[in-house]
Amino acid sequence: MNRSRYTVASIAEIVGGEIRGSGDPDQEIHELLIDSRRLVDPAGVLFIALVSDRNNGHRYIAELIDRGVRCFLIGSEGRDTKSEKRKAKSKIPFIPDPGSRIPEPLFIVVPDTLAALQQLAAFHRQQFDYPVIGITGSNGKTVVKEWLYQLLSTDFDVVRSPKSYNSQIGVPLSVWNMDDRHNLAIFEAGISLPGEMQKLEQVIRPTIGIFTTVGPAHAAYFTGDAEKVDEKLKLFRRAEALIYRSEYSLITERLDASDLYNKVKRVTWGTREGDDLRITRIEKKRMSTTIHAISEGVESEITIPFTDDASIENAIHCWCLVQVIGSRVERFSGLSPVAMRLELKEAINHCSLINDSYNADINSLGIALDFLVQQQQHPKKTVILSDILQTGRDPEELYEEVAVIVGARKVDRIIGIGEEISRFRDKFPGEKAFYPGTAEFLQQCPLSSFRDETILLKGARVFGFERISQALQQKAHETVLEINLDALVHNLNFFRAKLKPGVRTMAMVKAFSYGSGSFEIASLLQFHRVDYLAVAYADEGVELRKAGITMPMMVMSPEEQSLELLQTWNLEPEIYSFRILRMLEETLRRDGNTTSGQIGIHLKLDTGMHRLGFGQADLNELVRILGQEPDFRIRSIFSHLAASEDPFQDPFTKGQFERFREMSEHLTRDLDYPVLLHLLNSAGITRFPEMQLDMVRLGIGLYGVGIDAAEQEQLRNVSSLKTVITQIKRVRKGETVGYNRRGLAERDTVIAIVPVGYADGLNRRLGNGNGRMLVKGLPAPLIGNVCMDLCMLDITDILMEGKEINEGDEVIVFGDLLPVTRLAETLQTIPYEIMTGISRRVKRIYYHE
Repeated sequence: MNRSRYTVASIAEIVGGEIRGSGDPDQEIHELLIDSRRLVDPAGVLFIALVSDRNNGHRYIAELIDRGVRCFLIGSEGRDTKSEKRKAKSKIPFIPDPGSRIPEPLFIVVPDTLAALQQLAAFHRQQFDYPVIGITGSNGKTVVKEWLYQLLSTDFDVVRSPKSYNSQIGVPLSVWNMDDRHNLAIFEAGISLPGEMQKLEQVIRPTIGIFTTVGPAHAAYFTGDAEKVDEKLKLFRRAEALIYRSEYSLITERLDASDLYNKVKRVTWGTREGDDLRITRIEKKRMSTTIHAISEGVESEITIPFTDDASIENAIHCWCLVQVIGSRVERFSGLSPVAMRLELKEAINHCSLINDSYNADINSLGIALDFLVQQQQHPKKTVILSDILQTGRDPEELYEEVAVIVGARKVDRIIGIGEEISRFRDKFPGEKAFYPGTAEFLQQCPLSSFRDETILLKGARVFGFERISQALQQKAHETVLEINLDALVHNLNFFRAKLKPGVRTMAMVKAFSYGSGSFEIASLLQFHRVDYLAVAYADEGVELRKAGITMPMMVMSPEEQSLELLQTWNLEPEIYSFRILRMLEETLRRDGNTTSGQIGIHLKLDTGMHRLGFGQADLNELVRILGQEPDFRIRSIFSHLAASEDPFQDPFTKGQFERFREMSEHLTRDLDYPVLLHLLNSAGITRFPEMQLDMVRLGIGLYGVGIDAAEQEQLRNVSSLKTVITQIKRVRKGETVGYNRRGLAERDTVIAIVPVGYADGLNRRLGNGNGRMLVKGLPAPLIGNVCMDLCMLDITDILMEGKEINEGDEVIVFGDLLPVTRLAETLQTIPYEIMTGISRRVKRIYYHE
């Protein structure tokens, strides 16, 4: 078997699978696909139908067959996504008959598709004998990996994990990228549960290991730090050498406690005698740090352009590796920050900007392009791409592949920056422009040429694309609301995992998606196949339709002047009163629109909340009117729980459920078509699974707010409000701060002024010591009244703890370490009010990790 050539037959042999179907088993496989939404070119693709608690890849096989994919790795037994129990039921309902449009697909059938993926990657890994570096630890894995790439890619042809692909799925997909062209591999491995690392070790089989840190991550799933370290160390049981910091004594203790690591050479660094790299002095300057050390009796040093402790530790791990592998240390001064995320921001001329401007390589290009394709708010898509450096590949072959990747994503315009990419401009189809460098682009390309489009900015660090980013970004003040799109997807999947099979999801994006944004959030939810969106007003729905959102949408508060928009933009109104129903009837008649089923409606019932909705006494008249109006088609019937989060109100909630069942049955008994029934909100999804019915409505839980501490632990924070220190002042004891002299300095005080005030949504009640913000990770109380555009923080205690604080430093208003729920408790309100109160003038930054 040729190690660079895989066929359906050879893969079936490797994973012990059975081939079904009458297609050609000698079809070559070049790409492994696990997400049907990321299909670009079906030729040479093997789709692996993975099954998890929250999704089942077998659902998408029929769709992929229709899109041209012909090779599938599927499970003979699928796990029930609710109970995790094994079933004997076959998972092959998609083999088409000979008359189908795309005949003769092939299926490799295995008991467990994830295990088969790992087995295939493990086999692929064994075909190569060049060094493989494996990295694990609680923090720093991705930074160490990327810095090693920066340091070593001049001397080696390196293959590495794209982004943070370090999971049970990400690791095998990373290893699949190994090729004869490379002579060094760097992969990171992360685990969250006991038993996972042994599987990753079989895939990576590192020859050199790095254990970065021992920290609290995933502590809930282990009995203690010792068990967690034991699990991570399994990655290195066959390694030749292991690099770690000697001060993490637990690593040494667990290595000593097992015979598995007797043949693993330990390469330690730290301040102790006997360390292979003994750190003697660390000199921090304003913009750089020089680290002095002794190794084998020889003094040496490196200088890095960072001063924070985490970067220093990550750099020393890299220094140890460089010494082991034999490379040059002077390159440390050129290390660049690692972009841990893709950012989506508002840009000039109604554009959107995806900023990935510190990184340009072939693997991460595909990830960034997939994120670009996911955005539907603009019809046009542009990529600004620099030379791809230090690949070790033939340039013509490289840019031919880049052109294919870009073209397959149907990018409308390519702008190449760099001498090398410009040489191969003819390989790129469609609209294009090329410049020798960033300066020439900024001088010659008019910014007015960018309008109503989504722009992906992807460049190697040396090209200084941050200048392009600054030129294209919409100007805003320094207070920003960061939206973690991965966290939102995590929360969506968390609640989806609680649903019974077939239950649909309606996501609430009203009120600017609870302050998080409009089309950016809706586009993500559409990409992840939510069934319905709900907006408050018709104009919100129109805005989303204009931004490319095509999925069904319910308008919760239709108004008389907006009813015509419902038909024009295919929006479905919530009908809660006879007045709204009659106004909609009149609009249809006035427009002369009598097509049956022309407009879908959603009926709101009042089952006890007594806010909006038809009551029990209204049902007969409602049935009569609807029976006379053929242009109405009922899409759903729903009600709203008044106290789903309160256990003391459970009898009332159950009464609402029973009333809803009776009332909805009254309305549907004579209908000849199905109608969706839904009652549950976020809290109800968790507390009342028996009430799920046909659909649930996911609101505040989607944005990271749980009903209790246990659920909050499982959700991820989505929104972080951040600002910066614009000025630092010293105030003497007895002086006052702010309007009305309300802030009295009871001691000599140091204050920091930050540009966020009540015009940004910061509640005035937080002033005068009632609220806190985080500076250097520590709480700083507000002093004085909150102003319209500013507020002041007392940072005296933080400085007394030895922290260095400078103008321009980041300040957290709320976020991961200071949850919005805590702010709500301080204000005696609910998170909804705080999140929806963030002003539109606060710039939203959306990022994908």
